[in-house]
Amino acid sequence: MTIQQPSEAVMPRSYPPEFRRKVLDLVASGRKVAEVARLLGISDQTIYVWRRQHLIDTGQLPGTNSSYLSELAAARKRIAELEAELAIHRRAAELLGEATSPKGGSKPSV
Repeated sequence: MTIQQPSEAVMPRSYPPEFRRKVLDLVASGRKVAEVARLLGISDQTIYVWRRQHLIDTGQLPGTNSSYLSELAAARKRIAELEAELAIHRRAAELLGEATSPKGGSKPSV
């Protein structure tokens, strides 16, 4: 029995839109999903997900379309970046505040 190491874990792959379109065209032409999946080395489930999303994008099924999902992903990424940047600025302000604040106040001038 072989145990998969974390570096060998199966990660979702990103396929170009043209490839997805050709896969969906093959299925639409009457080829079986299992046959196309085996032929191209992708999972059946991947094809089913692509087909469902295509039906949503073309208005044949209710759901969230791809362009909205992509905008949402970009917005979430940007929010995460801004939150990280804000945390850095807050920490820097804390460190600078500790370094510049006088402990006993200033001495009166003579």
